[in-house]
Amino acid sequence: MRTLLTLLVLALPAATRTAAQPADLILVGARVWTADSARPFAEAVAVVGNRIARVGSQADVMQLRGPRTRVITATGGFVAPGFIDNHTHFNQAGALLLGVNLLDVADGPALVRRVREARNRLPAGAWLLGGDWGAYEAWALGSTGREAVATLPAFHPDRGLIDSVTPRTPALLSRWDRGAYLANGVALVAAGATCAWEGVECTAGVSTGRLSAAAAARVRTVVPPKPMPQRLAEARAALAQLREYGVTTFHDITPPEQLGVYEELRRRGELTARVYARPTLDKWEQLADVGIRHGFGDDWIRIGGLKGFVDGIMGNSSARFYEPYLTSREVGSWRTMMDPPGNMLKLLLGADSAGHWPQVHAIGDQAIDTLLDLYETVMRANGAKPRRFRIIHVQVLRNAEVATRMARLGVIAEVQPYHAIDDMRWMEQRIGSRARWAYAFATLHRAGVRHSFGSDWPGTNASWYTAEPMKGVYAAVARQTLDGEPAGGWFPEERVDVETALRAYTVNTAWAAGEEDRKGRLAPGLLADLVVLDADPFAVPPSALKDVAVRYTIVDGRVVYERPAASSR
Repeated sequence: MRTLLTLLVLALPAATRTAAQPADLILVGARVWTADSARPFAEAVAVVGNRIARVGSQADVMQLRGPRTRVITATGGFVAPGFIDNHTHFNQAGALLLGVNLLDVADGPALVRRVREARNRLPAGAWLLGGDWGAYEAWALGSTGREAVATLPAFHPDRGLIDSVTPRTPALLSRWDRGAYLANGVALVAAGATCAWEGVECTAGVSTGRLSAAAAARVRTVVPPKPMPQRLAEARAALAQLREYGVTTFHDITPPEQLGVYEELRRRGELTARVYARPTLDKWEQLADVGIRHGFGDDWIRIGGLKGFVDGIMGNSSARFYEPYLTSREVGSWRTMMDPPGNMLKLLLGADSAGHWPQVHAIGDQAIDTLLDLYETVMRANGAKPRRFRIIHVQVLRNAEVATRMARLGVIAEVQPYHAIDDMRWMEQRIGSRARWAYAFATLHRAGVRHSFGSDWPGTNASWYTAEPMKGVYAAVARQTLDGEPAGGWFPEERVDVETALRAYTVNTAWAAGEEDRKGRLAPGLLADLVVLDADPFAVPPSALKDVAVRYTIVDGRVVYERPAASSR
């Protein structure tokens, strides 16, 4: 009889089973935003196992309280679906967190301090690489690009600054534009670099550590492959930050070796955010040959869309435009997937035919229009089928008609709103009046384009982007720097409201991944991925959105982050 009853229970839908059991976790005392248009707000949530069991009034939810139920009373807080970040470079973020971030460094003392800190974090034997010093030297972090900005002297460090703090740690650092490099003595010895090498700067027969790009490439040949323990340490640092920010799923640009890192973390029980892994578009045939298509995997690690590239980036003025940049007098460049002519269309047709969802980077106005042409050709050629194409970044539209066309084609706008409040430092200087159509969040929303939000964490060699979703919500709603400039917002007609921004970080991004039946909302039967904030985003002024912090992050029904009681912001 017991076996029969067990089988009958297991035959029930997950929502029915969980609703009939005592809750493992109940959240009360906070305003609950469900992301469900039919019933957007509630008072409490109950979780059984890794699923949401009940969402409703406190009295109704508390009926599921059992002797072992943990009840979290989040008075004055705000409960929402866990944030889903649509665009990360997770392995790069981990390397930057464990290693050295020099984007805002332009003087000797700061360089020494950051290098020393990184040396202390890295495991023995690891190289100290990259850093990208000086990215914010000319245009200060927090600048709107409209105020007068002093031209600062270029920073030209030598090895004398860092040798004493890296006596056993080889270091090969880069300037943000990759036009200059700095190696310490340990690295030069390891590579056998001498003053006889072309591109090695020397004074009185002694290397200064300054290298050309070609000389740095020779040094890099002796850098050993990164061992798994270091990759795991980097991943742990990155996961810790995502937990603190309430990110429960991230869409990742995933190199092949990173999948092994995710699997090992899961094996050890250390994976605290779900992975939507995105190989590059040129891998579609290899994936098809072994039977992998979009969605292959499980709720922890899933093969997602395939990332393609049409043009460059705004940071180095290589995004592709119809008209030249006002600064470089060039129109930007196409990426290698666009060469030879017709190659990108071939990739898109093949990937779409094989059941993959292309998700392609396009930033400049000509690049966006070109990609829409390609997508439309693929849709006509391959016919109607389940597909959710994205334009990644979609930073500068030609005009509002482009948004209308995107909506007609059902193309998703995968954008990263923090870009707007960082890139405004130099946007108008580079493209002038075209900046009116940069990060056109409201134009896309009004046209009916489905928005998906994320971070592009950790950024590019020209900019650093935070993975904190509430900073992204602030950027979309206020369109101001973190210091509140410019007054009224940068092109304020492109601001969106709080609900639009929150939906873009939750239900919309779940839909963009084809996972709307599992996550992105708070409803019975869905995965128990939730975030508890310390304030209601609907109730605070836009200027305060950036300061809303995470109290709890819950993934798969488990509390993976709890803000220390003494912590406040």
